[in-house]
Amino acid sequence: MARASIIGWAHTPFGKLDDPDVESLMARVSGEALDHAGIGPKDVDGIYVGVMNNGFSKQGFEAAQVALSQPELAHVPATRLENACATGSAALYTAVDFIESGRGRVALVIGAEKMTAKPVVETSDILLSASYRKEEGDAEGGFAGVFGRIAQNYFQRYGDRSEELAYIAAKNHRNAVSNPYAQMRRDFGFEFCNVVSDKNPYVAAPLRRTDCSLISDGAAALVVADEETAERLQRSIAFRARQHVNDILPLSRRDPTAFVGARMAWEKARAEAGVTLDDLDLVETHDCFTIAELIEYEAMGLAAPGEGYRVVREGVAEKGGRLPVNPSGGLKSKGHPVGATGVSMHVMACLQLMNEAGDMQIPDAKLAGVFNMGGAAVANYVSILERRK
Repeated sequence: MARASIIGWAHTPFGKLDDPDVESLMARVSGEALDHAGIGPKDVDGIYVGVMNNGFSKQGFEAAQVALSQPELAHVPATRLENACATGSAALYTAVDFIESGRGRVALVIGAEKMTAKPVVETSDILLSASYRKEEGDAEGGFAGVFGRIAQNYFQRYGDRSEELAYIAAKNHRNAVSNPYAQMRRDFGFEFCNVVSDKNPYVAAPLRRTDCSLISDGAAALVVADEETAERLQRSIAFRARQHVNDILPLSRRDPTAFVGARMAWEKARAEAGVTLDDLDLVETHDCFTIAELIEYEAMGLAAPGEGYRVVREGVAEKGGRLPVNPSGGLKSKGHPVGATGVSMHVMACLQLMNEAGDMQIPDAKLAGVFNMGGAAVANYVSILERRK
């Protein structure tokens, strides 16, 4: 079977951008990614676009918009994928399947979202579509309310971990200062993140503003190729493992404090790669809310259920710790344009493995983990990446 490698990428800054729409955001990264890979549009056999949309824009059919800035791509098969907040990873994995099936040799993957054009109330309602509306659609504060309930359940079972959530927020804000693509490059410090104030109010108790990721615009792109193509080009980042595991959508039908689908995806990825967590040099994980990162420590195997606080207290996930988590600043500070997020996380990992992460760099990084999830740990994607060239 042909094996797929990532051979190039591009990334816009995340934040409230002047770009009027997804079309313009995708145009910023499509050509740049191909140039970075060292190939031309004529070499592209398939295009895979991740955009959630679902009401952010009346204009859909985003896959067909890529060729508007790259007319040479007009006749290349193009498909849009959507899988809630894991939309970007869905597009990437579909592209990898395309390459590894032998149907094509080069694929262009783009993740993008324009979120800031809508009022916050509308944005919150759109994001609730990633929950089970029949039961969770009344959550106060939108999707933050869904994770607020998860945090409440977690605290009731294991004790109040508000301080640990503040440490996670402070870590990711501190890391994002070194990320030129990050939306919020500001070190707020633990005390600010830990104290409820006018500038850091509850959004959905016990979650404060600093516990929540940002509403963002942005795009990221990856170029994926088969081994033979990658061999003659400048770089090759390979998938040592990739796993996708789903869980039941309604939180009422599972333990909301245990991301079982995420745990299964991590277990399968480690087994496929033949590694342990100690072999990984860093992880980019899906911290849409700080409680998510805390539970993900447990899901990935860094701590037993209810003991994620130990990871925080012992500094395991700090940039200089045993397993740095979110050296990019994560969704919390880098931003979370939902369609772009999964692609962005893989770009961040690739930068680390190529030793091109600048001030974010984890020294001598050779193996990187990526965890991207859709909904409240419903669609769970785990990649383990390594540099081949």
